[in-house]
Amino acid sequence: MKVRKVVDSFNYAIDGILYAVRTQRNMRIEMIGALLVLTACFFTDLSKIELLIITITITMVISAEMVNTAVECTVDMSANYYHPLAKIAKNVAAGAVLVTAINSVLVGYIIFGEKLKPISFNLIAKIKNSNPYMIFFILVIVSISTLIIKAIFGEGTPLRGGMPSGHSAIAFAIATSITLMSQQPTVIILSYFLAFIVAQSRVDSEVHSILEVLVGGIFGTLLTILLFRLFE
Repeated sequence: MKVRKVVDSFNYAIDGILYAVRTQRNMRIEMIGALLVLTACFFTDLSKIELLIITITITMVISAEMVNTAVECTVDMSANYYHPLAKIAKNVAAGAVLVTAINSVLVGYIIFGEKLKPISFNLIAKIKNSNPYMIFFILVIVSISTLIIKAIFGEGTPLRGGMPSGHSAIAFAIATSITLMSQQPTVIILSYFLAFIVAQSRVDSEVHSILEVLVGGIFGTLLTILLFRLFE
């Protein structure tokens, strides 16, 4: 009987995780981000302490998002009308998620920044001295390639909807170009932050799905890096 209760407890916990993934858009984004970060760990020489810090950071972000979901469901269940305290409860829970997300960005920058610096130093030095017309040419190639892929999938219009998101591809291509030309951490962070806002706006306006935006961002980033390497 006790074993049955223990199994049921695990099932309830797993159901809670699945519910959060199915219903919460931010939870899905954080899960995908966690998979990308964990995959990157296999290609970098991290110490046990660094791996432990990354694991704890990922756990904190996902746990905070699940607690936020639980708070929202509890508030909605107990108050089916507007109440100032209900708003405060939701805002505070969402603030906790934001704090953990900002912390995860800082942890990722501190740990992976030093690991990737030797790899990208020579590339950045060459690109900084490159012809600015080459950068414009690369952005044109990214735009044309995105339109070709959208045509292959046959969804949406050239400027609206479809796989992948053209706005996300171009936004992340620009952010990647800025990153490769600048060694200033503030400039790099702001560039990708603006690209993320562009991608988020496409999802919020229901023009694109999260998958279309994610594929567009990854496509724009990787194609830009590839073209820089080819033209360097």
